Order: sequence, then structure tokens, then C-alpha cells
Amino acid sequence: MNALQQLKQFGQSVWYDNIQRNMLGPKGELARMISQDGLSGVTSNPSIFEKAIKNSDDYDEQLLQLAKQSDNPDSRALFFNLAIDDIQHAADLLQPVYQQTKGRDGYVSLEVSPDLAYDTDSTIAEAKRLVQRVDRSNLMIKVPSTQEGIAAVETLTAAGVNVNATLLFSVQRYEEIARAYLSGLRQRLQQGHAIDTIASVASFFVSRVDTLVDKLLDEKAASATQEQQVIIQQLHGQVAILNAKAAYAVYQKLYGEEFADLAAQGAHSQRLLWASSGTKNPDYSDVLYIDSLIGPETVNTIPPATYAAYLDHGKPGATLDQGAADAAGQLSRLADLDIDLSAACQQLEDEGVAAFAKAFNNLLAAIEGKLV
Repeated sequence: MNALQQLKQFGQSVWYDNIQRNMLGPKGELARMISQDGLSGVTSNPSIFEKAIKNSDDYDEQLLQLAKQSDNPDSRALFFNLAIDDIQHAADLLQPVYQQTKGRDGYVSLEVSPDLAYDTDSTIAEAKRLVQRVDRSNLMIKVPSTQEGIAAVETLTAAGVNVNATLLFSVQRYEEIARAYLSGLRQRLQQGHAIDTIASVASFFVSRVDTLVDKLLDEKAASATQEQQVIIQQLHGQVAILNAKAAYAVYQKLYGEEFADLAAQGAHSQRLLWASSGTKNPDYSDVLYIDSLIGPETVNTIPPATYAAYLDHGKPGATLDQGAADAAGQLSRLADLDIDLSAACQQLEDEGVAAFAKAFNNLLAAIEGKLV
């Protein structure tokens, strides 16, 4: 049993944060990872599709065929045609996992257009269109967790759509998203619909938090008092993990007694999914954001390099509960340094939306360039 397979023993599912056409054959890389590593899900985003389509010729033939079907081909429509084919193939490969886990795992995620992140109604409309077009029970629609995304998550959940609420950085926003999911389930139940086939995850980003907060800590170090220096040393490289553990403490609270009535109707909890789990600081372990966040009812979606690293030297163990009860208290020490974690998380959300929008625009430009 390899290190990734062992994570299941601690209640954590492994998803793969990557998709590209050359891995989707019946005997391809994804099928191998499912059978050998126990992989149980796939996530995608505009940046992943940008790299897959822009940096390979795997899509060129289909792209040209699709373009010939229209006198004025639209790059956005062409992209979704290409992406939906990949998503359907991945979903079919994961369908046995979906069946075996009774809908808990086996999902593939497709994100709505990132330029809709601040438009609730358009996000809902596009999400519903994508669900119809993909036509797979194990599809999750990724919705950015902006303020406008909260209402979209609630409405889509009530409509029976599996939602991956993405770009979560703050514990407060996570709780808002979690409550939107619970509200959506209750609305659906009140409408007389079953809720036992709905699944959702809350994608809580990790490494990007350390990237920003470590920089803020370093800036404070030059003028810090001796007492503040101690705090800086203790928090450096730890804030992202503490932040995630604080979110998990909220998860445990929300899905305790408050969830009992929904659980009795067969509802699934909205699991926390650790995203951005690849280490960006070379001074830190390349598997830091996996080994430090292993616990029940969670998912870690792992990018390719980190996936390979964990297979090589990951050390599975129950780590998520360690220090979780005091995580919020530890984070409050940032205020002693005049560092506003809430503001930092909002900055990361804004940057994340902008980065995905840029990647999407670059992708559309690349598609147009291939048609010239």
C-alpha cells in the first residue's frame, strides 16, 4: 500500500488537481492512478486547461473540426466543447468510484467562466447549462467563493447541483459557504426533493496563504520588539496550516448536532478540500500541505509534482486534529503584529479571481491563435 493509498485509512480522499487529454484513455494515466493509487477525484480550473490546450497539440484536430462547423467560431464556445469532452471522459473513468462510495467520491470538477465570479445570476445560469451538457451524475461545478458566489452555492444546491465552492481563503468565508450549502439542502428538502444524492466540497486554499503572510511577517521583523520576534518565528510557515485547522474546527461544529436533521434524510456533509497544496517555498517540505492536514472527512486535491513527491516520501498520519482546538487562538496573535489576516485573505481571493480570469483570457487567445 503506497503513501497515497494510506491516506484513506485516516478518512482523507485523494483527488488530482490536473486534467489533460493524453491521460484519459481507458488504459491511460488516470485509469492507472485510480486503480493503483486509490485516486478518487479530479479537479480542473482555467489555468490547468490553459496549459493543457495551449502547450500541446492534443486538441488541435478537434478544435479545427469544431471551427469548421461555424462561419464565425467563438473561442469561448470552442473551449467548453473541448473541456466538456475531457470532463466526460474523466467522469466515466471515475464512475466506478462514484458507485462504490455511494456518491461520496468519484467526482470531476468543471469551473464556470471566471469572468462571472462577481455575477450571481450568470454563474447560476452557466452552471445549470454545464450540468445539462456534461450529463454526468459525478460532475461537480466549481463556483468561486466570492460574496456573489455564496448565493450561487445556495441556489445551485437547492436545485440539486453538486458544487465545488472554490477560492476559499478565510475561515469566515468558509463558514458562509458552508451555511449556504446547508440552507440549500433545507430548501430542497422543503420542496419535497431528495437530498441524499447531492455532494459538495469547500476548496480551502493553503499554500498561497503562507506565501503572502510569510512576506508580511518578514516585513514586520525589521522593526519588531523582542516579544514580537518570538511570535514571528513561531508563526512563520505555520499560518496556512493553522488557518486550515481553524476551518476544520468550524466544519466539525457545523456538521455535529446542527446537521443531524439533514443527516437523517441522507445528506452528505460538505467536506473541506485542501487546495493549493503544492509547496511554493523551497525552504519548506514539498509535502508539507499534505502531511500536516490529514484527517477524517477531508479531501486533498494534489498537483502533479506534489503527487509524485508524496508517493516517494509522504508520511501519512493523523495530523489534522493536532492543535486544531487552539488554531484560532494562534492566528489571533497576528493582530499583535498589526497583521490583518482577514484583509490578507480578501487580497488572495481578489488575486485568485484575477489570475483565473487572466488564464481564461490567455486560453481563449491561444485557441484563436490556433485557428489562424
